[in-house]
Parts: sequence; structure tokens; C-alpha cells
Amino acid sequence: MRNLLLISFLFLSTHIFGQDNFKVPAFEKYKLKNGITVYLMEQHEIPLVNVNMVFNAGSIHDGTQFGLSSTTADGLLLGTSKYTKSDIEEKTDFLGAQLNTYSSKDKAGLAATFAKKDQAVLFDIIQQVVMHPNFENSEYEKSKKRNILQLTQQKESPRAVISNYFDSFVYSDFPYAHPTNGTPQTIEKITREQLIEFYQTNYTTEQAAIAIVGDFKIGDMKKTVAQLFDNWKTKPARMIKRKAPEMDFDQSRVLLVNKEDATETTFLIGGKGIPYNSEDYVSIMVANTILGDRFTSWLNDALRVNSGLTYGAGSRFIRNQFAGTFYISTFTKNQTTVQAIDMALNVLDSLHQTGPNEQILASAKAYVKGDFPPNYESASSLALLLTDMHIYKFDENFINLFQKKVEQIDLPQIKAVIKKYFPQNKLQFVVIGKTEEIEDQLTKYGTITKKEIKSDGF
Repeated sequence: MRNLLLISFLFLSTHIFGQDNFKVPAFEKYKLKNGITVYLMEQHEIPLVNVNMVFNAGSIHDGTQFGLSSTTADGLLLGTSKYTKSDIEEKTDFLGAQLNTYSSKDKAGLAATFAKKDQAVLFDIIQQVVMHPNFENSEYEKSKKRNILQLTQQKESPRAVISNYFDSFVYSDFPYAHPTNGTPQTIEKITREQLIEFYQTNYTTEQAAIAIVGDFKIGDMKKTVAQLFDNWKTKPARMIKRKAPEMDFDQSRVLLVNKEDATETTFLIGGKGIPYNSEDYVSIMVANTILGDRFTSWLNDALRVNSGLTYGAGSRFIRNQFAGTFYISTFTKNQTTVQAIDMALNVLDSLHQTGPNEQILASAKAYVKGDFPPNYESASSLALLLTDMHIYKFDENFINLFQKKVEQIDLPQIKAVIKKYFPQNKLQFVVIGKTEEIEDQLTKYGTITKKEIKSDGF
């Protein structure tokens, strides 16, 4: 199986990397009578089948039980009416297949990769997992203990949890503020009955989609999908209207999280970003490549290459369905905390005040155009793309026209998106470090709120 996956990677890489205008391969889209959206894409080069199935069951629906979506997704693999947890693991391992479930802020789902010859076995397991999970109680209790231990251990690594603190700080009372994986305290309180209720409420066919990419004939696969899912009946999908959070801050603020034994400071600086379907995303992506999204970016040059303050610095736009964030991120020794923060702010200021020239823009555009196709170099990534098209409501034209849009970007356009989308004032700072060594130096950045990393929640 590993050899097949490697051959698949090499074959698709050879075909995609050489393309100057990558386009999504042909696929068919249709709906089952119960509302499930189906995407089928034939890829005959390697005898593999890739499945991604997605539901409107992300952590945005957790309410006050943070981690409920993630725990429910994990629970799908704890046993079904036909298979025990051990049965599922043994069958998939024996066949060299991959099967996992996942959850994020906007969605939850299942992903699988398996050999064409084993599809009858794996499709039966997939049907059981998504349609007939039993959330077996003893397995759930063991899973809960593992999750609590893992979440507790994560607090020992600031880089593993700082994004949770940042989301909590900038999203305020919007559901994106809540950690997708929950906290030890919230996970401890989640019961098996709550998993069942969350599953029955949010894993509904009307808003579900399945993408299958691989070595099959579409006509045959349509029959398979109908046999598996056509008669599945669930509760009607909930229609929840949400208003995007404003995230317009009236002042700069600092969240200082004390980690008493820290020898280095980890920080994020940023604020409001963009929603998933921002019309300016392509231009923003090019501009952010210049600032902090490649090794030769301005931030990495300044903080790592030229000054040696860190092993790496960058910037990111995190996009979700209703809103997103932007942040600069890095880490440094306690004694160089202010020096590193000031340098990062100076680089951001240079982006606004000076901006890129034609040569820098051309380099960034070439990098983005070349880096884009490898995101879809495998059949599994194409399956994920198709279900993302369903969740985030975009079509293949975003992919098909991407490189053309990059090529059309000019300096005035880049400077306009920098001014509009890269926050410069009223910035939000999240800093994890040893408070007694850095607190007094941070007051110049804004009003300070303090927390302990070992305290409950974020």
C-alpha cells in the first residue's frame, strides 16, 4: 500500500508540477434523493480509491460543551452495530487502508484511502461508521481519558496552544473563539448521550457530501453509492442563521499567558482576517507570501536570517466560513522578546509604508503560481477539495482561474489589499512566556490581560 501511495504521488506530481495553468480534473456532481451531494472523479493511473465525506457538524455547533464536535467525530470509530473498534482497526490495518475521522470549526467528516480490490470491505466499514455508530461506552471512556491527557500535555508546548488563546481573544463571544478539541474540563463533562444527540442533530443527509476519487467507472460507482446511502434517513438539517463577527477593535490589547518555566516567549500579533470566500483572497495570498509565507519572506529574513532572534517567523490568514484571522507568529528567548516584537512590527510597517517593488512582486507571483498545483497533487487532496467546495460554496473556477488571477495582479492591486486587509493599528497581541521577566516591557503595546497557562480554558 505504501508503494502504491508513493507511485501515486510521483505520477501526479510529474503531471501537475509541469502545468502552468492547473485545472481541476473532470468530475460529476449530483444528489441522492435524501439530499447527499455526491462528487465522482475518475483517476485510473493507480488502483486506489479515495473517499472524503463531510457534514455540517463542526465545532461551531458545540455550544458550551467545547470539544463536542471533535469528540463525536472520534466516536464514530469506536464501534458500530456491526463492527467493534478492534474490528475496524484490524480490517483496515490488514488491508493497508487508511481511515480516519476529523473535525474543524466549520465541518466534520471522514477520509479514507484504500486499494481498488478492497473497496467492498472498506465501503461497508464506511457505511457502518457514518450511519450506524454506537459510541460504545467503555471505548468512549477510554478515549475520553486519552483526550484529557493529550490536552493537558499540550499546555507544556506554547506553540501547540497559542492559536487557541488567540482565537478566544479576538473572536470574543462568537463560536470560533472556542477550542475545537475542547479543554480537559469540558471533555470530562461530555457524556455518551451528548455524543449521540450531537450526531443525530448534525450528521444529516441534507447538508452532507461525499467525494470519491480514484480508479473506478462512474456508472459503477453511482450504483455503489446508491446502495450504500440512498435509503439513509436522518433528522432534517438545522437552518441556523449566523452573523459574521465584527472583530473591529477599539484599541491595541495584550493577552499575556504566564508559563512559569518558560525560557522563551511565543507570540502572535494580528487581528481580523478574511472569510473563506473573500473575493480578494488571491491578491492577499501573494501579498502575504512577501510578508511571511515563504522562507525568503521579509519576516523570516529580518527575524531569523539577519538577526538570529528566532528559528522561524511568518504570517498567516486563517479562513473560516464566516470570518478569519491574520497573525504574525514567532518565538524568541525571554530576554529578546521586545526586540523581536518590535522587529516584527517594523516589518509590517514597511509593508505598508514602502511595500514591494516590481521585482519582489514578480518573485512572489512566480512562487505562488508554482506552489499552488502541489496542493492538489494527490487523489485524496482532490477528494478533500470537492467536499470543501460543498461546505464553503465555491466551484472549480476558483482553482481553474487561480494562476491566471495571480498573473494579472499588479502593484496598485497589491498595495490596495495591503492597506485594506493587513492590520496595522489596534493590533491584538497574544504572548506566552514567563510573566515576571517580560510583563513590564509589554505595557507599551496595549492594555494587558493576564492568564495562567495551567488555568482552565483559554
